[in-house]
Amino acid sequence: MSLKLTPIGTIHTPFNTIENMPIQPGGALGIKGRIELYSEFAEGLKDLDGFSHAFLLYHLHKVEGFNLLPVPFLDTEQRGIFATRSPKRPNAIGLSIVKILRVANNLVHIENVDMLDETPLLDIKPYVPEFDVYTKVKAGWFENVKGEVKTKRSDERFK
Repeated sequence: MSLKLTPIGTIHTPFNTIENMPIQPGGALGIKGRIELYSEFAEGLKDLDGFSHAFLLYHLHKVEGFNLLPVPFLDTEQRGIFATRSPKRPNAIGLSIVKILRVANNLVHIENVDMLDETPLLDIKPYVPEFDVYTKVKAGWFENVKGEVKTKRSDERFK
């Protein structure tokens, strides 16, 4: 089976290199960027300005290969790739929740960006608390590193 994804736009951020980037949106509070949607998809932005946040699905375009047992940024031991947010995945797809500041024509101004400049955008989905918030959850090994995401930055391990 083959799968083909076509970018719908480009995410612009202040980050030109992987090193020292925030590792999740929670560590990127207040950092602004913008989405430049390709003109043929601009009509699809109708009503997005009614939402405060959105999920972005994007291609991790500077990451090569994958590692099934990475040592995550927030840990010192190997973990299974599907129990991490490591960017070196079998399918280099990133997921972030960003704050929507404003929508104008084919531009979406966003905040809390944790991706590289010129990241290919695959999809935008509105964040809906009734659908997306769960209160009784387990966070696995992440329970031991609560709060560290705000200050931890990326390094060269996931190039």
